[in-house]
Amino acid sequence: MNPAELPFDAETMLDGLRAWVECESPTYDPASVNRMMDIASRELVIGGARVERVAGRMGFGDCVRATFPHPTPNVPGILVMGHLDTVHPVGTLTKLPFRRDGSRAWGPGILDMKGGNYLALEAIRQLGRAKIDPLLPITVLLTSDEEVGSPSTRDLIEAEAARHRYVLVPEPARADGGVVTGRYAIARFDLEAVGRPSHAGARLADGRSAIREMARKLIEIEDMTTEDCTFSVGVIHGGQWVNCVSTTCTGEALSMAKRQEDLDHGVARMLTLSASSNDVQFKVTRGVTRPVWEPDSKVIALYETARGIARELGYEISSQSSGGGSDGNFTGAMGIATLDGLGVQGAGAHTLDEHIVVESLAYRGKLMAGLLATLA
Repeated sequence: MNPAELPFDAETMLDGLRAWVECESPTYDPASVNRMMDIASRELVIGGARVERVAGRMGFGDCVRATFPHPTPNVPGILVMGHLDTVHPVGTLTKLPFRRDGSRAWGPGILDMKGGNYLALEAIRQLGRAKIDPLLPITVLLTSDEEVGSPSTRDLIEAEAARHRYVLVPEPARADGGVVTGRYAIARFDLEAVGRPSHAGARLADGRSAIREMARKLIEIEDMTTEDCTFSVGVIHGGQWVNCVSTTCTGEALSMAKRQEDLDHGVARMLTLSASSNDVQFKVTRGVTRPVWEPDSKVIALYETARGIARELGYEISSQSSGGGSDGNFTGAMGIATLDGLGVQGAGAHTLDEHIVVESLAYRGKLMAGLLATLA
């Protein structure tokens, strides 16, 4: 099977992708995520899949598991794994509307990772239209909470992946069009500072500001960053009235390392942080963690297969380990042959400049189709 001969059309794909992008689906809005799952489920069913809806939990949206007909459905096959939640709140379309300008298209979640999920579905549809039977059965798993570390879906992901020989993750391609064969370890932390309330005008000296304490700890945390392990505080909430000394302030921090031992050391440092004085309190609680995923021989062999298909299509793909976790951390750490970064090319993920290179929908779709058809 020559994937180059499949009639992928980037313009047609972009037209179909638009409905996905314009269905805003931020992680913390389960009803919106579920509307996106409805759209994807319908297209999967039309594409020939048997779709199962997995109810969300912990306040997150549902997930979708789709299986396609195959002569040997019970043998370990290929799991295509992606998420349909995004970081963009409802209303982002007013600031970042779906639009096309030359070779690029913009929209919330178009790069991370609705474009990749859509091209994977199109790859499966193209194989069906061409009556090309994959050597292995294909399952698609679409999840709802990846952008916050997959706290409610990790067990589902790992259970499903354990039944498969390969995992393909259409997260965005690297800047050079390369794919991902490993990911850094990541830990999240919840932060809480507690002060002493007082009237900020009449009795300022009597109070102890929780916001001030959080500001101190923010600098201390980020100054812990080294080449081996990074620390950042990305969320802070504090105070209610400007004329009141703040009693509580909460935050969220992220730590990332290339090696698990460096992350473990970083976690230990975070958990030993304490208040700067006896007048205030400061607490760090460990949140969700993504294990380090380091490439083994199975991952390298899978990458070489993809590289060969890309060469048939007329281009090269590099491989790299990457920061910015994905659900591939889980499956790669399990020792399952995993290839990540198979989605569209673009830039600006998680920003108001999020965009894709339109033509990559087609040639990355062909790469995905080649892998789905030939992996054995």
